[in-house]
Amino acid sequence: MIELNKDNFEEEVLKADGTVFVDYSSDGCVPCAALMPFVHSMADKYGDKIKFTGLNITKARRLAISQKVLGLPVIAIYENGAQIAACVKDDATPEAVRAMVEANV
Repeated sequence: MIELNKDNFEEEVLKADGTVFVDYSSDGCVPCAALMPFVHSMADKYGDKIKFTGLNITKARRLAISQKVLGLPVIAIYENGAQIAACVKDDATPEAVRAMVEANV
């Protein structure tokens, strides 16, 4: 997974060709930490078809707000720079994330 930050987000996500998975998380977010092993397994399985990335909003709060990330966890899929799907907070279950990824492979 590519670690995103304010310096590379635009290039890696908004200007990227193809599909990009973004895991928005934060230090101390228990649901984010619980989801992380599953996210890594999805990256291992689909990493050749989708670019998997992660943004720690603790280190990039303004960037997260600019992307309308107001609660965690948030898993979003971007296609050619536009967000096309997202799982937010209680909806960000492994089952929902798997379905969202498989629908966009």
